[in-house]
Amino acid sequence: MAFSWKAANISYLQYSIVCARAVRNSLKPDLRAIAQRRDEQGLKFQKWQGGKAGDSAPVEVNKPPASS
Repeated sequence: MAFSWKAANISYLQYSIVCARAVRNSLKPDLRAIAQRRDEQGLKFQKWQGGKAGDSAPVEVNKPPASS
């Protein structure tokens, strides 16, 4: 039996994201709000120089990190 995500021609990562979203949407409203907060993602940029970490800064979508 073929995997359902392969039959749908998507990657396993895309499949797992769809499944997680379906589970979150099936929860009761009070639990759904808590679970949907976990769906938010963030990315931080931190420049290392000379073996030491610099300041970290959040990266906004479609905006490259500020260069030093």
